[in-house]
Amino acid sequence: MSNYQTGILDDVPSQSRYLFYSLQDIASLPAALTQLQAAADGNNTIVGIGSSTLNALNIEIPGMRSFPAITGPGIDIPSTPYALMIWLRGDDRGELLHRTRTLSQNISEAFQLDDVIEGFRHREGHDLSGYEDGTENPEGEDAINAAFASGLGDSLDGSSFVAVQQWVHELDQFQSHTVEEQDHIIGRRISDNEEIDDAPESAHVKRTAQEDFDPEAFVVRRSMPWSAPDGEGLVFVAFGKSFDAFEALLNRMTGNEDGIVDALFSFTTPITGSYFWCPPIKDKQLNLTKLGID
Repeated sequence: MSNYQTGILDDVPSQSRYLFYSLQDIASLPAALTQLQAAADGNNTIVGIGSSTLNALNIEIPGMRSFPAITGPGIDIPSTPYALMIWLRGDDRGELLHRTRTLSQNISEAFQLDDVIEGFRHREGHDLSGYEDGTENPEGEDAINAAFASGLGDSLDGSSFVAVQQWVHELDQFQSHTVEEQDHIIGRRISDNEEIDDAPESAHVKRTAQEDFDPEAFVVRRSMPWSAPDGEGLVFVAFGKSFDAFEALLNRMTGNEDGIVDALFSFTTPITGSYFWCPPIKDKQLNLTKLGID
């Protein structure tokens, strides 16, 4: 039986809802977490707990920290912490709405729902730019080793650290380029998804080649497009056994490593950035032993 939230490794669903909560009442936390423990199956309902919740409980999770605000040449990456994140996965948007209502009501004494992002699968897993997303994701045992902590004890083994960012695309700007120019921004040909060997050093694929880091910076990405009346883009979601690999990737993208800024920033901008600890699973429910919840 898996000791991790299995939905982390599953293919992205056709519909998603990302729910972000602030902490309202510390005294109500144990009761709310008990409700969440019973409701979250780790498959269709994936839970991430933020630093403010852990701090309120006076609990330290090794490796857990706040999302860093990062500045690069002409680049600003914001930090927007939340106390709790719930990723709802499914195929029916109406069902996700009702699940949101039920979950939020059950934990309302402790947590307030502050933001909701509606995600969806585009084609077979493409970004709205038209390019395939997640091509270099590790698979099988490599994915398990990249995404989940191990060797830390029963209350921590199988847990994961997830970085979540909302990126806003300027699609008109991107599509004003020729197809060849677009390919060189991404570093792959849109026609066949093959990597372009002679792409510029600023190409996104070259900036984020996970095997080029020391140590290698592999994460399991489960990103999905989003859209709303005021814009559209990508919810970037990266699970790891720690935040180290994600931060290595982000520092190189922003040019802090060698002064070369990822060409992705020419048409898309992150407007949020949050870190969460995803508890392991035990007996088909969240293992919150580390938080004092049996």
